[in-house]
Amino acid sequence: MFIDSHCHLDFDVFDEQRDSLMQRCRENKVGGFLVPATTFSSWSKLERLSKRYPEWRAAYGLHPYFLKESLLEQIDFLAEQCDSRRVVAVGEIGLDCWPSSVDMKIQLEFFSRQLKIAKSLKIPVILHARKSYDLVFKCLREVGFSDGGIVHAFNGSLEQAKRFIDQGFVLGIGGTVTYPRAKKAHRVLAALSDSAFVLETDSPDMPLHGYQGQNNTPLSIPLIAHSVAAIRRESVEQIAVQTYDNLLRVFPKWNEDLL
Repeated sequence: MFIDSHCHLDFDVFDEQRDSLMQRCRENKVGGFLVPATTFSSWSKLERLSKRYPEWRAAYGLHPYFLKESLLEQIDFLAEQCDSRRVVAVGEIGLDCWPSSVDMKIQLEFFSRQLKIAKSLKIPVILHARKSYDLVFKCLREVGFSDGGIVHAFNGSLEQAKRFIDQGFVLGIGGTVTYPRAKKAHRVLAALSDSAFVLETDSPDMPLHGYQGQNNTPLSIPLIAHSVAAIRRESVEQIAVQTYDNLLRVFPKWNEDLL
C-alpha cells in the first residue's frame, strides 16, 4: 500500500469528487493520506473531513505563504487543535522566500512560535522551505526542535538533505523527479539511504511530467513511485515498503487506535 504524505484533499477543488477519488485511490493501492492545513479558517473543515475518511491523518498549522490572512493570536489555538488521535503533526509550517511572500520577520515569528508548540507537544512537523533550507534549519536549531518530521517537496542539495536527515527528518519526494530535466533532484534521490524519504503529491498542485496544467491527485503516487524506482534502480515494491515504513517511523501516532 502507498501513502501520500502530503496532499491538500480538504481544498474546495475536491469537494465534488472527494468520495469518488477516495474510492479510486483504494482501488489503486493508495490507502493513506496526510492532509496538512494551510490557514486557520481551514482547520474546522479539515477536522470534519478527517473524521469522515478513516484513511486520513491531519496536521494543523499556518502556512508561511498564506500569512497575509493569518494572525499571531491564532497560534494560541494550535495546541488544543492538535489534541486529537487523528493529528500526527504540526504543519504545514516553515519559511517561504518566494518574492510575493510576506516579510521574513513576520514569517520567522510565526514559524518559531509554531515550532515551540510542536516541541512542547513532542510531535513532528511538516516543513515548507521554499528557497529557505538553511534558514529553516537554523530556526530548528535555535528552538531546539528534535522530533523530526517531513521536509515537504525537498529540492535542495545532498548536503542540505543530510543535515535534515541527521535531525530526524525524512524528505518528501514528489512530481519533480518525474521531469527528465530535474537532474539535481535525480542525483540527490539516487544518493539517499532507503530510510530517508517518503512519497507525496502536494495535490492539487505540483503536477507530474506530462500532466502539466491538470489538478494533481493522490492517484499520482504510483507514478511517482515508478520514477523513484527507476532513478534508484530498485523495484516499485521496494519503494512502496520503504516509504510506508519510513512514514510510520516518523509519525508514530499514525496507527493508534482511533476509536
